[in-house]
Amino acid sequence: MAGDLKEKQLAQRIYAALQAASCPLVEGLYLQETDSMQQLLCTPSEHRTDILAWICSRYIEQMLIFASKTENFSSDKMALLGQELMLCKADDLELIRGQASPRRQLQFLEQLLTMVPGCRESAECKIDEEGLLNELHAAENLPYLRHMLSPTLDPWPAHINALCKGQKSSFHRPSTEEVADVAALLRSTESALEQLKSECEFLQGEALSPGVFSPCALRVAVCDLRQLMSAFNHLYDTDFRAYCNRDPPSLSTETHVFHRVHQLLLACNTELEMLNEVSEASVAMTDSVSQLQTQPRYWSRGEKHTLPDQLEELTRRYRDFLSPFHA
Repeated sequence: MAGDLKEKQLAQRIYAALQAASCPLVEGLYLQETDSMQQLLCTPSEHRTDILAWICSRYIEQMLIFASKTENFSSDKMALLGQELMLCKADDLELIRGQASPRRQLQFLEQLLTMVPGCRESAECKIDEEGLLNELHAAENLPYLRHMLSPTLDPWPAHINALCKGQKSSFHRPSTEEVADVAALLRSTESALEQLKSECEFLQGEALSPGVFSPCALRVAVCDLRQLMSAFNHLYDTDFRAYCNRDPPSLSTETHVFHRVHQLLLACNTELEMLNEVSEASVAMTDSVSQLQTQPRYWSRGEKHTLPDQLEELTRRYRDFLSPFHA
């Protein structure tokens, strides 16, 4: 009895979460009884499969992985998605088709809805703090609570435990002779670095005065100049010599023609981009109208029809309504 009550509460929370996420498959249903909600979510039907496919598509749209249309989600793909989210196994098709136990189906839907944007803000999905405390202090959970408060395994590493217990570590305090030797080594290293710094005068360009002459820097500059001159001589002999003996080309005075052509080309590119956008908008509008006319949708009474079929049904009902008056 308590299990049935918990399943009904879970079904009510899932139905409220779907409404909060603006699921189009529950709009217009106006279910008030928890039994109807549980029957909708746990009974194998095409409507239940479409709801599960819509949840999967919303999660996929959020993660930007593959297609976002619900028609592309078969039972196998939804089972694979559940395995990737560690919610079920890849061969657990009974859970996807609605043939598993109601409690397991509802738990699967609730865990899947927590990953869909918009479902977390549902007012009916708030955590019951009192119920959580009661469940935490239940008789079957008390051993786990005591174990959590007093764990048997010490989480501290061995060297931290050694320090906490006051045990002596392996640290060796150096003697006075060792400290003196290390200090002497540091002083000798510092003096050697100062000597090297004084020899490398080209590294102190900013500190040198304009009158100081650096032979090393001059040697580097002359070497770079010789390499540049060698490269220029090679290029002049192989590529530039034939062009240096020619007369310079005469520049055209009709520069405004090129400017006008450039403006016309820019205007042509702009018009082509506008035509491309118009073509794309026309194709998108055609697809939308085609889907509206051919793709079945849920209308009143929870039935799925296309727009022409729905209009034909409304026309027939209107004629049947007016026939007694004409008679």
